[in-house]
Amino acid sequence: MEVKIGVQNAARELSVDTDVEPDTVLATLNGALKDDSLFTLTDSKGHTVAVPADKVAYLYFNADTGRKVGFGLTSS
Repeated sequence: MEVKIGVQNAARELSVDTDVEPDTVLATLNGALKDDSLFTLTDSKGHTVAVPADKVAYLYFNADTGRKVGFGLTSS
């Protein structure tokens, strides 16, 4: 699932492809807002994105990421 994170005063949104369910992502954001800490989200490759929770403007969930186009070979 793709999660787009809008950040206040930033021209572009962050896009994270993750296996985490939307309810869990929202619970993580709510917890970070309550604790006045960083909102962190880890993508499907193990990379972590961290944003100050009070600077998150919106979250957009897109369950259909579609087929990825490219010429690289992937190993399973």
